Amino acid sequence: MLILNRKKEESIQIGDDIEIKVVAVEGDQVKIGIEAPRSVDVYRKEIYIKIQEENQEASTASDELINLLKNFKKE
Repeated sequence: MLILNRKKEESIQIGDDIEIKVVAVEGDQVKIGIEAPRSVDVYRKEIYIKIQEENQEASTASDELINLLKNFKKE
């Protein structure tokens, strides 16, 4: 993990397209702004994990449904 120190109004550049800027520091909270192309999805980590879990559940349910349909055809 790369760890960088930034002050208010300072940025971090990721590649050519993504800029992360420290907008404000208030107590133990840091507000950041992210500029990225619309084609890049940006999520809070906990939301990203939830999406991944739900996608996995949906995929498992789809696999189970396909197996049920295959077994149904055999009968």
